[in-house]
Amino acid sequence: MITYKFTTLVLGLVTAGSIFLLIRKNMLYIRYALWWVCLAIIIFTLGAFPESSDILAKYVGVNYPPTLILTGAVALLFVKVLLMDIDRSRQESRFRRLIQRNAILETQLEKTKEKQAAQDS
Repeated sequence: MITYKFTTLVLGLVTAGSIFLLIRKNMLYIRYALWWVCLAIIIFTLGAFPESSDILAKYVGVNYPPTLILTGAVALLFVKVLLMDIDRSRQESRFRRLIQRNAILETQLEKTKEKQAAQDS
């Protein structure tokens, strides 16, 4: 029978391997990959040393260690979503400015063509 320790070790290795493969194929930006590599390390560590969650739960004062892991996972997901929203807002702002600059340049180009046409005739 396969133990949960082996399963989480394999899951951590597969996650890390997938991340490195996506980075290598330029399908994942390195800034985002750092987050996922840290997650893979956490999964691998908890798989290799399941007692560490028990020790950490006792230190923090949580009676049921899996609750600490789930609460931590929810907190990490919250932070990840927040960071993604911040990044997306920044990208939308940059995109909007780029569209405005493009419109200004097109207007200037049209005026220049009109002046050129007027001078040629």
